[in-house]
Amino acid sequence: MASYRLYWLDGAGMISLADDVDASDDAEAVAKAREKHHGARKCEIWKGDRLVATLNAGELGADVGTR
Repeated sequence: MASYRLYWLDGAGMISLADDVDASDDAEAVAKAREKHHGARKCEIWKGDRLVATLNAGELGADVGTR
């Protein structure tokens, strides 16, 4: 397992929340981000200093953007 950091961004592009997750690979880290979404507009997934992925609201969950 590796540690990943999820940064949840609000409508202004500011970090509203950060989560640590453990995942076996990048794909699992992305899947975990999609499950957690926290009503964010965007999520950046980092492994150390490497940006793994950026997910927009439409990729995070059905109720994103409705809060």
